[in-house]
Amino acid sequence: MSAEPEALAVVNQLRDLAADPMNRRAIVQDQGCLPGLILFLDHANPQVVYSALLAIRYLSECRANREKLMGELGMMLSLQNVVQKSTTPGETKLLASEIYELLQASGAAEAGPAEETVSSRRKAQFFLGSSNKRAKTVVLHIDGLDDSGRRSLCEEALLKIRGVISFTFQMTVKRCIVRIRSDLKAEALASAIASTQVMKAQQVVKGENGDEVLIPFVEDGSLEVEQNVDLPDYLPEDESPSQEPDKAVSRVGSGQEGSGWLGAAANFLSRSFYW
Repeated sequence: MSAEPEALAVVNQLRDLAADPMNRRAIVQDQGCLPGLILFLDHANPQVVYSALLAIRYLSECRANREKLMGELGMMLSLQNVVQKSTTPGETKLLASEIYELLQASGAAEAGPAEETVSSRRKAQFFLGSSNKRAKTVVLHIDGLDDSGRRSLCEEALLKIRGVISFTFQMTVKRCIVRIRSDLKAEALASAIASTQVMKAQQVVKGENGDEVLIPFVEDGSLEVEQNVDLPDYLPEDESPSQEPDKAVSRVGSGQEGSGWLGAAANFLSRSFYW
């Protein structure tokens, strides 16, 4: 196996492991994984860079990891380089910008009073530039999302939409949580899912009394969806925010299997990047 496909396989597995909240502390505490992910951010293959960013974004979901992530040698500089590089795809830049701001804000909040946080966020925004578009989250309830085959169809449909950053599934409740650019309409997601001809999406919103309400999308044949032609492969696993263990969906690499693969990944990173 050549170095580049092996690097892609490793970073994809790390991404999948990081998607499981139970693995995140172990990955950050491992001596080889974070330095390896940072080096992946400067990889020539855009798929490797995008998967590394997704892994870091998952790791940053754990608040206890953020200080370590921000303090890791080269992390913030590498995120800046991804954003500033002219050849970086738009969605990759947006994801790197989001991680940068999240870590900056977290570090400022721990370091001092609120006004320091504001100042830090302004610096981050200045670095990112006025053209940076913030992401938003759309929660979809998908009728017909019944098995892994349907999930694969849904993934393929969403990946074709330019402006989709990432998505996770909650298969037990037929939900998909999608992170998109702020200028992308949720109707575009519904249209793409409807194009599978076996699934239909409704948007999940909070009602006035706090209850969840399902809002159907109005079918509009005039809606034009910008298609992706150069996005890296991204096959996300489900990540449920539910705290109830019986509702959690098992993932590739969790538990003992995840620990073993984490060691293998660390060995690869050590062989590849340390001498």
